[in-house]
Amino acid sequence: MSRVQRRQAAAPGADRRKLILYGTLGVIALIAIIAVALASRVPKSASDAPLYAKLSVGDAAPPFAVATTAGPFDLSKPDGKPTLLEIFATWCPHCQNETSVLNQLYEQYGQKVNFVAVSGSNVGMDGNSPESQADVVSFAQRFDVKYPIAYDPNLDVAKKYLQGGYPTIVVIDKANKIAAIDSGEVDRATLAKRLRAVL
Repeated sequence: MSRVQRRQAAAPGADRRKLILYGTLGVIALIAIIAVALASRVPKSASDAPLYAKLSVGDAAPPFAVATTAGPFDLSKPDGKPTLLEIFATWCPHCQNETSVLNQLYEQYGQKVNFVAVSGSNVGMDGNSPESQADVVSFAQRFDVKYPIAYDPNLDVAKKYLQGGYPTIVVIDKANKIAAIDSGEVDRATLAKRLRAVL
């Protein structure tokens, strides 16, 4: 068999190997694209929150009104008390951990300070479906939330207060000025100090 004949005989096998190689690379690329798309659908940590409101200590607190588990709350109607506002996500492990801290503070300061936690994510508790009132109720029950909590379907409060991470905790003084802003889990001692400073 001549050299030319050997090349011609080997050519169909080589073409088949190239086809398999390119097909495999195409499948791998498609899987990678799908994996990246799925991973980017839902925020996974406090640092992945979607909003960053322009807010600084000393600013006038943007007004908001929500229907909480303890009744309506309207920041624009002064009652002579400071306010602790939390923007949370039901799927967020940091927010879930923070409920025990806020429960303790509510028990200690609930008569002197307005506590209100407002949902701030459009992603539900399962991390995939859209957020609903049922997610907020389920969150409150599962984590034994004692303080007033509210569902905000339009994320109006988050747009005004969220600082790029869940939870965002804002302390507002009696004159409705921003006294402190924290993003992520905050320990009880730090928040208690912030509350004492505005009482």
